[in-house]
Amino acid sequence: MSLHSRAGEPAQQVDLADIPHLISAYYTLSPRADSVAEQVSFGTSGHRGSALKRSFNQAHIRAIVQAVVDYRRQAGIHGPMLLGYDTHALSQPAFYTAIEVLAANGVRVHIQKDRGFLPTPVLSYGVIRYNRSSDELADGLILTPSHNPPADGGIKYNPPHGGPADTDVTDFIAARANHYLAHGLEGVRWVSHDVAMATALVEEWDLIGEYIEAVGQVVDVEAIAKSGVRLGVDPLGGASVSVWQRLGERYGLDLTVVNDRVDAAFGFMALDKDGQIRMDCSSSHAMAPLLALKDQFDLALANDPDADRHGIVCRDGGLMNPNHFLAVAIDYLLSHRQQWPQGIAVGKTLVSSAIIDKVVEAKGHPLYEVPVGFKWFVEGLSLGTLAFGGEESAGASYLDRKGQAFSTDKDGFILCLLAAEIQAVTGESPASHYGRLEAQFGEHFYRRIDAPATDSIKAAFKTLEPENLACDTLAGEPVKAILTRAPGNQANIGGLKMVTEHGWFAARPSGTEPIYKIYAESSQSEAHLTQLLEEAQALIAALSS
Repeated sequence: MSLHSRAGEPAQQVDLADIPHLISAYYTLSPRADSVAEQVSFGTSGHRGSALKRSFNQAHIRAIVQAVVDYRRQAGIHGPMLLGYDTHALSQPAFYTAIEVLAANGVRVHIQKDRGFLPTPVLSYGVIRYNRSSDELADGLILTPSHNPPADGGIKYNPPHGGPADTDVTDFIAARANHYLAHGLEGVRWVSHDVAMATALVEEWDLIGEYIEAVGQVVDVEAIAKSGVRLGVDPLGGASVSVWQRLGERYGLDLTVVNDRVDAAFGFMALDKDGQIRMDCSSSHAMAPLLALKDQFDLALANDPDADRHGIVCRDGGLMNPNHFLAVAIDYLLSHRQQWPQGIAVGKTLVSSAIIDKVVEAKGHPLYEVPVGFKWFVEGLSLGTLAFGGEESAGASYLDRKGQAFSTDKDGFILCLLAAEIQAVTGESPASHYGRLEAQFGEHFYRRIDAPATDSIKAAFKTLEPENLACDTLAGEPVKAILTRAPGNQANIGGLKMVTEHGWFAARPSGTEPIYKIYAESSQSEAHLTQLLEEAQALIAALSS
């Protein structure tokens, strides 16, 4: 993908979504039963779409929420539903639609006090906290398309474990929701908002306050405060704007929120690499405004709109590559969490950097390598058998200091605060810490690219078996392993990963676009990385011939 001519520059009026038109489309447009693109489809992070494309409209939310009610009934979940939303324009209308369906079905609903925004990790912690002290089970729904552009909407379901729902659950919900859509919402129950609020089923709680009070269980906030490390935070116009100022005040941190604006068009953002407005805290282009302020702080931190991702900016290194920070976080935690069980496992997705493998091995811990998707870490975090779970896309969570689950969804707050703890305790920035890891384990060259996916290529991915791939060498080295299942849990990766001594590539088709994603890494050179990517594309093209 070529770099847009205005990437990293402030958005202009021409770049902004027409928010009134978008909201109108949410209520006035409905999905067409014969259009696959307009049906409910749960990817790795719930159902996403746009009202303008008839893929995220009121009918979708009514159908999905009714399907969730159906699921929780058959699963014996009778406690409250924690319900939250982020700052995307479609999130609040969908939030109220969800309340109307839940109330009509007699479901108790817990929302943030004053109907405020609620970040994903706060909801995850809230579900876990409730279920630890109650005989009935609670679960959660959050309206967010994560870091997607302003015209997008999203909804994801978190069962009683607090993390993303597994495939069997989301498959049930999607099939049930599509059945409702195909039959004109017959069987879906809803009431007006006034009636819903008059039922007394909807209760306001300070869920954010409860989360903030518990943060000290997972991060050494006392060390951060004592060190005086100066923190600048940019919520990127997202739900974390409701949290950071309160966090700083509660724990006496030297913390400045550099931008507290909330604007559904996100007109204050810099354009991403493709010229889109995208609140991606791992993109140097989207993060350009915060990067311009980095010399004013010891660390500058950011989250995406639902705060399940983290962006770490160091004065001495700029925006950290997410893979690099994951390696630093794991290395630090395995040395500074003395109450964690000896030999506890560390989780990573199989498209994350191999330097993580080396860090974990050097610390004497087992590695748990899984397909893309944070859902694969939920059980281990819940049971306390997995210390840390992290994705290459700047999403991670980890156990509290006693070795118990804190949040079982991606948690941008505790990863940002961990960066501050690392600087406070060690006296060096996370970027400097990664420099030491690189000196120990060597430089790693990593890249992800997107390539067109024909129907034949997509079909080939579905039937891949390692024994059918006649490939003995890759980029000049013998192939050590060809994987179609993840080593950690033997789950199908939906593609393949090929490994040599000094490099690897992985490829998987997109679930929403006619492309496939190729990830590759070399521990030799950029030239070797380029060769890996070229040979990977040729191999995949040959699969469909």
